[in-house]
Amino acid sequence: MIRLFDILFSIIILIISLPFLIPIGLLLLFTGEGKVFYKQSRVGKNGKIFGLLKFATMLENSPNLSGGDITSGDDPRVLTVGKILRKTKVNEIPQIINIFLGEISIVGPRPLTPRNFALYDKSTQEIIKKTKPGLTGIGSIVFRDEESIIRNSEKKPLDCYSEDISPYKGKLERWFFDEQTTGNYFLLIFITAWVVLFPKSKLVWNIYSDLPEPPDSFKDQLNYS
Repeated sequence: MIRLFDILFSIIILIISLPFLIPIGLLLLFTGEGKVFYKQSRVGKNGKIFGLLKFATMLENSPNLSGGDITSGDDPRVLTVGKILRKTKVNEIPQIINIFLGEISIVGPRPLTPRNFALYDKSTQEIIKKTKPGLTGIGSIVFRDEESIIRNSEKKPLDCYSEDISPYKGKLERWFFDEQTTGNYFLLIFITAWVVLFPKSKLVWNIYSDLPEPPDSFKDQLNYS
């Protein structure tokens, strides 16, 4: 049933967004490094590696530059147009193709790069591998401004992600694994659209009062109440 909804949603979103995708593609082609799309290796269900599509918002050699797979809010590797696309999450739209192909779902854990996946403890890795990754999900909603958390941290980006973000994000994905229902599928899609329009909204905390409590160090940045 969820797969059917994924296919229907991906087709509808692709049709609706097509008039916007073409101008964005041309803009990136002439203002960036001559590339429109970027394919990055991510860990999928059962640990299978696949290529996640995004708009090319960063320097082509970004993973091999300072920062690696971790992006902060003021990352110098991000292209000028890319900053706008990343802030509005428009850079994620090409993943509709991944959804249509069945590599990811609309809702699920965010697909991680192999290097970031390795930062999670083994038990959390096993939970994540059992679930098809998603365009959005509880982790994506709660950490919708993850780059700012990394930027505001006193720690280095990799240390902030491995020591602060990944342990809590792992708890969120464990919660999702236990709460996978068709109802939550649609509810998380609705919450995603809501927080895009109202970034400071606390709706997710109000609806899901049983979510794991975030660390004190970034409760405010997660709009926790």
